[in-house]
Amino acid sequence: MVIVRLVQIVAVINQKGGVGKTTACANLGAALALNGHDVLLIDLDPQAHLSISFDRMPPPGQPSLYSLLAGQHQLLDVLQETSIPNLYILPTNLDLTGAETEFASEIGRESLLRDALSVLHGLPEAPDVVMFDCPPSLGLMSLNALVAAQHVLIPVQAEFFALQGMAQLLEVVERVQRRLNPDLDLLGIVIGLFTKQRNLSREVLHELHTHFGDLLFPTLVRVNVRLAEAPSHGQTIFEYAPQSGAALDFRTVAAEIERRLGLLEPKPEPVESAAPELSSLPQPMVAETPATAPPESFPSRFQSREKPPAEDSQEEAELEQEASSSPSSSQPPAFRPSTSGNWPESSNL
Repeated sequence: MVIVRLVQIVAVINQKGGVGKTTACANLGAALALNGHDVLLIDLDPQAHLSISFDRMPPPGQPSLYSLLAGQHQLLDVLQETSIPNLYILPTNLDLTGAETEFASEIGRESLLRDALSVLHGLPEAPDVVMFDCPPSLGLMSLNALVAAQHVLIPVQAEFFALQGMAQLLEVVERVQRRLNPDLDLLGIVIGLFTKQRNLSREVLHELHTHFGDLLFPTLVRVNVRLAEAPSHGQTIFEYAPQSGAALDFRTVAAEIERRLGLLEPKPEPVESAAPELSSLPQPMVAETPATAPPESFPSRFQSREKPPAEDSQEEAELEQEASSSPSSSQPPAFRPSTSGNWPESSNL
């Protein structure tokens, strides 16, 4: 009799570049790992910034995300350890650059990642959390992330352009939830690179609160020179400057993610499983700072819908085209903060 662990899969996504998406993915994953959770980071960006920041980018032709999606390697052949206990990475390299064109004619191309990760569900030694670092676009790799994930985390900057394109992103997420992944919900929005001395940052923060309300994480990740320097040393902020303000901010955001994902709740009772025990993924470590109380449950941000019938390939292709080619709205939809735990209504969605 073994414990079947429920894997929480989070897509860290924003089609706008330079918003601190990779930084958030790397450091939030590290913070969760340091709290005793087994975490797997997956680099979906052909630029491979996440892989480079951990000094784990494979040479061309070596096992990587591309070779996994292409069926050349199995999941456990591609995983690599990092310098942080409990933290693993599935790296990518330039082999992924032409993947969208190569996989365009594949049947079920939007589910390649979900199928590749299906082995994790039910494994007694599966990670607690999987986090996708999505590319700065809404193409096939981002669509795969949304189909494979259960939760969406959106990092933004406190700047004027933070609102630009947000309406399009949320619309695509909602359409994927409606057509391809009924279990998808919005975990929240994290504001990074915040400077309280700048009037513009405070004004943008006010606008974000007005439009998105309790979807925003309460902690802001402040601008920090050490945070910008850490990736060049192949380290996270917790290794490079553990006493910095940025390290404190990411620890606080990670604690909120633990609460929202229910990671602090008591472990499930053992259930029987026929899945083999694999030693390639380690047993979870005891958290260094255990929680004092279990959190309240965090409601889904999307409306609960009955799973629709399978869409034909033409409709899936239409969704892909909409995701990659729709023009960004100049203003976000007029969201109302949700009081029922459902996705806020909008006439623009």
